[in-house]
Amino acid sequence: MNAPITRQSPYRADDTALFFVDMQKIFCLPDLDPKHPELNAEHYYHQRLKNLVVPNQVKMLEAARAAGVQVMHTIIEALTADGRDISLDHKLSGIFVAKGDPLGQPIDELEPIENEIVLPKSSSGVFNSTNVDYVLRNLGIRHLIIAGVVTDQCVDMAVRDAADRGYLVTLVHDACATLSQERHDAALRAYGGYCWITDTETVLARLEALKP
Repeated sequence: MNAPITRQSPYRADDTALFFVDMQKIFCLPDLDPKHPELNAEHYYHQRLKNLVVPNQVKMLEAARAAGVQVMHTIIEALTADGRDISLDHKLSGIFVAKGDPLGQPIDELEPIENEIVLPKSSSGVFNSTNVDYVLRNLGIRHLIIAGVVTDQCVDMAVRDAADRGYLVTLVHDACATLSQERHDAALRAYGGYCWITDTETVLARLEALKP
Protein backbone atom coordinates (compact mmCIF):
# COMPACT_ATOMS: atom_id res chain seq x y z
CA MET A 1 0.00 0.00 0.00
CA ASN A 2 1.40 3.40 -0.99
CA ALA A 3 2.19 5.87 1.76
CA PRO A 4 -0.17 8.86 1.87
CA ILE A 5 1.08 12.00 0.12
CA THR A 6 2.09 14.87 2.38
CA ARG A 7 4.01 18.07 1.80
CA GLN A 8 6.97 16.30 3.42
CA SER A 9 6.79 13.22 1.19
CA PRO A 10 10.26 12.02 0.11
CA TYR A 11 11.87 13.57 -2.95
CA ARG A 12 12.86 11.57 -5.98
CA ALA A 13 15.61 12.76 -8.28
CA ASP A 14 13.37 12.60 -11.33
CA ASP A 15 10.44 14.56 -9.86
CA THR A 16 12.20 17.30 -7.90
CA ALA A 17 13.37 20.78 -8.91
CA LEU A 18 15.38 23.36 -7.00
CA PHE A 19 13.89 26.72 -7.95
CA PHE A 20 15.63 30.05 -7.35
CA VAL A 21 13.43 33.15 -7.36
CA ASP A 22 14.93 36.48 -8.52
CA MET A 23 18.47 35.85 -7.29
CA GLN A 24 19.75 38.38 -9.79
CA LYS A 25 22.46 40.99 -9.49
CA ILE A 26 20.23 44.05 -9.55
CA PHE A 27 18.32 42.84 -6.48
CA CYS A 28 21.00 40.84 -4.66
CA LEU A 29 24.05 43.10 -4.82
CA PRO A 30 24.21 46.31 -2.74
CA ASP A 31 23.43 49.76 -4.16
CA LEU A 32 21.98 48.54 -7.47
CA ASP A 33 18.21 48.40 -6.93
CA PRO A 34 16.85 51.78 -8.12
CA LYS A 35 13.61 51.22 -6.21
CA HIS A 36 15.47 50.81 -2.90
CA PRO A 37 18.47 53.18 -2.78
CA GLU A 38 18.73 52.57 0.98
CA LEU A 39 19.85 48.99 0.42
CA ASN A 40 23.58 49.38 0.94
CA ALA A 41 26.01 46.68 1.99
CA GLU A 42 25.29 47.24 5.70
CA HIS A 43 21.52 46.94 5.41
CA TYR A 44 19.89 43.94 7.10
CA TYR A 45 18.77 42.59 3.71
CA HIS A 46 22.24 42.44 2.19
CA GLN A 47 23.83 41.21 5.39
CA ARG A 48 21.35 38.31 5.44
CA LEU A 49 22.02 37.56 1.78
CA LYS A 50 25.77 37.63 2.22
CA ASN A 51 26.06 35.74 5.49
CA LEU A 52 23.20 33.26 5.29
CA VAL A 53 21.05 33.08 2.18
CA VAL A 54 23.61 32.91 -0.62
CA PRO A 55 25.91 30.44 1.18
CA ASN A 56 22.92 28.18 1.86
CA GLN A 57 21.73 28.46 -1.72
CA VAL A 58 25.18 27.54 -3.03
CA LYS A 59 25.19 24.43 -0.86
CA MET A 60 21.80 23.38 -2.18
CA LEU A 61 22.79 24.17 -5.75
CA GLU A 62 25.86 21.94 -5.53
CA ALA A 63 23.86 19.15 -3.87
CA ALA A 64 21.07 19.34 -6.45
CA ARG A 65 23.49 19.18 -9.35
CA ALA A 66 25.29 16.23 -7.78
CA ALA A 67 21.98 14.42 -7.27
CA GLY A 68 20.75 15.00 -10.81
CA VAL A 69 17.89 17.18 -9.61
CA GLN A 70 16.57 19.86 -11.96
CA VAL A 71 17.85 23.36 -11.19
CA MET A 72 15.79 26.29 -12.45
CA HIS A 73 16.06 30.05 -12.13
CA THR A 74 13.51 32.79 -12.62
CA ILE A 75 14.52 36.40 -13.08
CA ILE A 76 12.60 39.63 -13.52
CA GLU A 77 13.33 40.72 -17.08
CA ALA A 78 11.14 42.35 -19.72
CA LEU A 79 10.77 40.91 -23.19
CA THR A 80 11.61 44.35 -24.56
CA ALA A 81 14.20 47.08 -24.03
CA ASP A 82 11.55 49.70 -23.20
CA GLY A 83 9.45 47.51 -20.89
CA ARG A 84 6.18 48.01 -22.70
CA ASP A 85 5.29 44.35 -22.07
CA ILE A 86 5.68 44.28 -18.28
CA SER A 87 2.74 44.03 -15.90
CA LEU A 88 0.79 47.14 -14.94
CA ASP A 89 1.71 46.51 -11.30
CA HIS A 90 5.43 46.50 -12.14
CA LYS A 91 5.02 49.69 -14.17
CA LEU A 92 3.26 51.39 -11.27
CA SER A 93 5.82 50.04 -8.79
CA GLY A 94 8.84 51.01 -10.88
CA ILE A 95 10.12 47.44 -11.14
CA PHE A 96 11.81 47.16 -14.51
CA VAL A 97 14.77 45.20 -15.84
CA ALA A 98 15.29 45.64 -19.58
CA LYS A 99 15.77 42.67 -21.86
CA GLY A 100 19.45 41.74 -21.94
CA ASP A 101 20.50 43.94 -19.00
CA PRO A 102 23.57 42.21 -17.50
CA LEU A 103 22.45 43.25 -14.01
CA GLY A 104 19.34 41.17 -14.53
CA GLN A 105 21.29 37.93 -14.65
CA PRO A 106 21.67 35.54 -11.69
CA ILE A 107 24.45 36.37 -9.26
CA ASP A 108 27.83 34.81 -9.99
CA GLU A 109 27.56 32.32 -7.13
CA LEU A 110 24.44 30.81 -8.73
CA GLU A 111 25.44 31.23 -12.38
CA PRO A 112 23.46 28.70 -14.42
CA ILE A 113 25.51 26.02 -16.12
CA GLU A 114 24.83 24.75 -19.61
CA ASN A 115 21.31 23.38 -20.01
CA GLU A 116 19.88 24.85 -16.79
CA ILE A 117 16.61 26.66 -17.37
CA VAL A 118 16.28 30.41 -16.80
CA LEU A 119 12.77 31.87 -17.08
CA PRO A 120 12.43 35.66 -17.43
CA LYS A 121 9.22 37.01 -15.93
CA SER A 122 7.55 40.39 -16.27
CA SER A 123 5.38 40.26 -13.15
CA SER A 124 5.85 39.23 -9.55
CA GLY A 125 4.26 35.82 -10.03
CA VAL A 126 6.33 33.40 -12.09
CA PHE A 127 3.23 31.30 -12.81
CA ASN A 128 1.45 34.37 -14.19
CA SER A 129 3.99 35.65 -16.72
CA THR A 130 5.98 32.59 -17.79
CA ASN A 131 5.25 29.07 -19.02
CA VAL A 132 6.79 27.57 -15.88
CA ASP A 133 3.83 25.29 -15.20
CA TYR A 134 4.06 23.84 -18.70
CA VAL A 135 7.83 23.37 -18.33
CA LEU A 136 7.59 21.74 -14.90
CA ARG A 137 4.95 19.31 -16.11
CA ASN A 138 7.02 18.42 -19.17
CA LEU A 139 9.91 17.68 -16.79
CA GLY A 140 7.70 15.50 -14.58
CA ILE A 141 8.23 17.68 -11.51
CA ARG A 142 6.13 17.08 -8.40
CA HIS A 143 8.36 18.53 -5.66
CA LEU A 144 9.41 22.17 -5.93
CA ILE A 145 12.12 23.42 -3.55
CA ILE A 146 11.87 27.21 -3.49
CA ALA A 147 14.47 29.73 -2.32
CA GLY A 148 15.03 33.37 -3.21
CA VAL A 149 13.89 36.95 -2.77
CA VAL A 150 11.88 38.53 -1.53
CA THR A 151 10.15 36.28 0.97
CA ASP A 152 6.91 38.26 1.18
CA GLN A 153 6.46 39.13 -2.49
CA CYS A 154 7.76 37.08 -5.42
CA VAL A 155 8.65 34.06 -3.26
CA ASP A 156 5.21 34.25 -1.66
CA MET A 157 3.50 34.19 -5.05
CA ALA A 158 5.62 31.29 -6.30
CA VAL A 159 4.72 29.22 -3.24
CA ARG A 160 0.98 29.89 -3.32
CA ASP A 161 0.61 29.51 -7.09
CA ALA A 162 2.64 26.30 -7.17
CA ALA A 163 0.56 24.81 -4.37
CA ASP A 164 -2.67 25.68 -6.17
CA ARG A 165 -1.41 23.89 -9.27
CA GLY A 166 -0.70 20.65 -7.44
CA TYR A 167 3.02 20.85 -6.66
CA LEU A 168 4.41 19.79 -3.30
CA VAL A 169 6.30 22.89 -2.22
CA THR A 170 9.29 23.04 0.09
CA LEU A 171 10.15 26.57 1.24
CA VAL A 172 13.69 26.86 2.60
CA HIS A 173 13.35 29.62 5.18
CA ASP A 174 17.07 30.24 5.71
CA ALA A 175 17.62 30.53 1.96
CA CYS A 176 15.17 33.43 1.54
CA ALA A 177 15.29 37.11 2.46
CA THR A 178 13.23 40.27 2.50
CA LEU A 179 13.84 43.77 3.80
CA SER A 180 13.43 42.99 7.49
CA GLN A 181 13.27 40.00 9.81
CA GLU A 182 9.76 41.06 10.83
CA ARG A 183 8.54 40.94 7.23
CA HIS A 184 10.25 37.59 6.65
CA ASP A 185 8.68 35.99 9.72
CA ALA A 186 5.24 37.43 8.98
CA ALA A 187 5.35 36.06 5.44
CA LEU A 188 6.17 32.56 6.62
CA ARG A 189 3.26 32.68 9.05
CA ALA A 190 0.94 33.90 6.30
CA TYR A 191 1.64 31.24 3.67
CA GLY A 192 3.00 28.39 5.75
CA GLY A 193 -0.16 26.42 5.10
CA TYR A 194 0.71 26.14 1.41
CA CYS A 195 4.10 24.53 1.81
CA TRP A 196 6.53 22.61 3.98
CA ILE A 197 8.78 25.19 5.64
CA THR A 198 12.16 23.74 6.51
CA ASP A 199 15.85 24.63 6.61
CA THR A 200 18.86 24.18 4.37
CA GLU A 201 20.41 21.34 6.35
CA THR A 202 17.25 19.26 6.07
CA VAL A 203 17.05 19.81 2.31
CA LEU A 204 20.75 19.01 1.93
CA ALA A 205 20.30 15.69 3.71
CA ARG A 206 17.44 14.80 1.39
CA LEU A 207 19.38 15.77 -1.72
CA GLU A 208 22.46 13.89 -0.52
CA ALA A 209 20.33 10.75 -0.22
CA LEU A 210 19.39 11.04 -3.92
CA LYS A 211 22.96 11.02 -5.22
CA PRO A 212 23.54 8.10 -7.61
